[in-house]
Amino acid sequence: VNMYGKCGSLEDARCVFDKIRGHDLISWSAMLAAYSWNGRGEEALELFTQMQLEGLVPNKITFISILDA
Repeated sequence: VNMYGKCGSLEDARCVFDKIRGHDLISWSAMLAAYSWNGRGEEALELFTQMQLEGLVPNKITFISILDA
């Protein structure tokens, strides 16, 4: 997810993210950062909301990704 995000290939990053079973905070943060790095703030905020609805509590890294969005 991180590699594809840094390369600007958000479709591939999202595809890998969607195939991960049992997302953890690291996978969520990587996808959020990918959206943020590529100027897709709205998608990052939507994903952040989805993450919270699934019961995950953001950490400092997650918040930094959202602030960049």
